[in-house]
Amino acid sequence: MRARYLVGGVAVLAVAAAAGLAVGLPKLSGGEEAAAAGPVETATVTRQTLSDTETESGTLGYGAEHTVGARSSGTVTWLAAEHAVISRGKPLFRIDDQPVLLLYGALPAYRQLRGGVEGTDVKQLEQNLQALGYDGFTVDREFTSSTASAVREWQEDLGLPETGVVEPGRIVFASGPVRVDALSASVGDLVQPGTPILTRSGVDRAVVVELEVADERLAAVGAAVEVELPDGKRVPGKVSAVQTVIAPGVNGADPTTNLEVTVSLTAKEAMQGFHQAAVDVDFTAETREGVLTVPVAALLALAEGGYGVEVVEGGVSRIVAVETGLFAAGRVEVSGDGLAEGAIVGMPS
Repeated sequence: MRARYLVGGVAVLAVAAAAGLAVGLPKLSGGEEAAAAGPVETATVTRQTLSDTETESGTLGYGAEHTVGARSSGTVTWLAAEHAVISRGKPLFRIDDQPVLLLYGALPAYRQLRGGVEGTDVKQLEQNLQALGYDGFTVDREFTSSTASAVREWQEDLGLPETGVVEPGRIVFASGPVRVDALSASVGDLVQPGTPILTRSGVDRAVVVELEVADERLAAVGAAVEVELPDGKRVPGKVSAVQTVIAPGVNGADPTTNLEVTVSLTAKEAMQGFHQAAVDVDFTAETREGVLTVPVAALLALAEGGYGVEVVEGGVSRIVAVETGLFAAGRVEVSGDGLAEGAIVGMPS
């Protein structure tokens, strides 16, 4: 009998020839092969639910944080307070006594919006103007003279020059209301384009976990997770966002790429008293219910390819070819002819 034994995940070729054991027996080809002696160590085939679950460390807070910087030169004349919640149309800060306003949308402000331009950012602006009570234009991708009229009315209400043009430094787009996590500048500071002013996040409690790219299977948007809080309580959560983050290398090292995973939480009462804390998050990539499993170490890598297990019955063993499924928690899902719950299998030494 020739079989490559998997020991610690490494395939090892074993030849049973001593005292004539299995000499001259046919090679395995997906069937069975008799052996005269059983293995020293054994394990039991179990039927169970097998889950590919991993626990990762995360930070409980208000979700991913984003730095908001100045887009123009000037003096900071007003700042929203730390931990303040800012909604649509409200200022985050003021430079030279002119507000920088929060609007809702997925696309960041990146260009001047004026008559004749078209695009998703124009539609975002028009949606916000409409939500703030301005009308007389069609919400579409075109910045028309009607859009400019609405912008001038908005500017008048804000005490801004009525130009009908929206500068990119005048607005900050976010997906919804934001929370001011920390201030990076102070009133009276002279700032230049790019100077950090404040850090913002979401307004709902959330956990942020950093995963390696190799663990991407764990981070499907919408996947259910379980979070263990510092007091030991376990609360349900859901993956709400996954973002790829590339960090530049330090001291000549190569850049690193990771996944920033945001987990939303609903059990708000359980999180009272925790402003920011380290937590554990259980991610489950896949679950298989009611499947036959054996220890991973029981697998034999067959010489002709594929895997088998050594089934022991009445002191005699035989090799049964198996199909493998999910690997998790040191066990593997298996199926094969003649393999049943409660069967005894050998553990290669």
